[in-house]
Amino acid sequence: MTADWDRARAVADAVLYEGYLLYPYRATSRKNQARWQFGVLGPPGAAAAGLGEDDTLSAQVLVEPTGRPTLSLVVRFLQLQHRRVEQTSAAGTFTPVEELTTARGSWVTWDEAVTREMPVDPVPLEPMTLRLTIHPESACDVESLDGGRLVRTRCDLHAELTVHAEPAGPLIKVTLTVRNTGPAVGDKAAAIARSLIGTHVIAEVRDGAFVSLLEPPATAADAAAGCTQHRCFPVLAGPPGARDLMLISPIILYDHPEIAEQSGGALCDSTEIDEILTLRVMTMTDQEKAQARATDPLAAAIIDRCDAMTPEAMLDLHGVLRDPHAADPPLIPEIPDGMDWWDPRADTAVAPGRDAVLVGDVRVCRGTRVRLHPSRRADAQDLFYADRLAHVASVHQTVDGDAQIGVVLDDDPAADLHEAYGRYLYFAPDEVEPINEGSPSWR
Repeated sequence: MTADWDRARAVADAVLYEGYLLYPYRATSRKNQARWQFGVLGPPGAAAAGLGEDDTLSAQVLVEPTGRPTLSLVVRFLQLQHRRVEQTSAAGTFTPVEELTTARGSWVTWDEAVTREMPVDPVPLEPMTLRLTIHPESACDVESLDGGRLVRTRCDLHAELTVHAEPAGPLIKVTLTVRNTGPAVGDKAAAIARSLIGTHVIAEVRDGAFVSLLEPPATAADAAAGCTQHRCFPVLAGPPGARDLMLISPIILYDHPEIAEQSGGALCDSTEIDEILTLRVMTMTDQEKAQARATDPLAAAIIDRCDAMTPEAMLDLHGVLRDPHAADPPLIPEIPDGMDWWDPRADTAVAPGRDAVLVGDVRVCRGTRVRLHPSRRADAQDLFYADRLAHVASVHQTVDGDAQIGVVLDDDPAADLHEAYGRYLYFAPDEVEPINEGSPSWR
């Protein structure tokens, strides 16, 4: 496995543990007792009976062959693990209790989870259908403590991975299906105990390349549109430009997702906002932290990490300063051929706050200083703006294809309000003169 696999796993773990812990809530928290996740594959019939989730996840992806391609797969999910706390009696027997406190810490009876990885050897992408069995067996593990023990039990799981490859013109369409094939259950507790939780698939292709389903090339657009997904979203998983890894995720992602380098570790909560949750942990009392630590090793790790956070690390979570001049802003994008201006897709690339227009050979965009030379007399007040200094706030294009530059006068007493409310003055490119501080026209 390469570094790109580690990158994909890091993103997948954020998906895998999404909502698993709901960050370090105490066991008594009502919210923490009703955890919910994406990508749960319940036992057959559980969804229809209202006891659990659908039993299937299925994705179709496209491979562009460059030789005789093969596909390596890993199916990943969480398996529920029930942790029972037992106390040693005077007679030497063990009695189940809700909580046990020892010199090492406290433990409560709780549901944990174990990460499962089921690798699949390289599969040749020839017209075929392959079925593989996934079977994590039941287990009972015992951990001794002073004055008691922890008994961890897991149900056996039964699932099936199906790989089907077929030609799609010059491409290969691969259908990947993961299905829970375990026995039917009679209640919700049994349903979640026999579910595959946070299920997702990481796939790697050799002698070929995956086709982006979000932004396919024109030659593959029809084939990509014909791919269907059931409860998952396949995206390219490697670094930008790489096409050998695909993450089939139970939540919506974009191609080449990555974990922010400022994130010190998973907080296991939905839509993690590291700074806010870290500050929330810091407000907990020592007693509350002890109660949260007692629920799960991951909760304890989160609290320990937050307690040890330096002021510099906290500052990193507050935001990242990026150089706005690191790359030239794009010019106003053109509407693709065959697309009407009113089509919402025509607006997807337009960003008036970032777009630019050329005035002479000068790129004019938000922040550019200009001197105004109104000449169109579009407004009776234009004569009051002649030779006034302003700064560009936005760059637009009308439906007729004409560029318009929104500006705010530098010496307007209400400039801050106009900036805040977006009440700009608009001029054509030939009515503004880009200036540089220190040039003869600056004053």
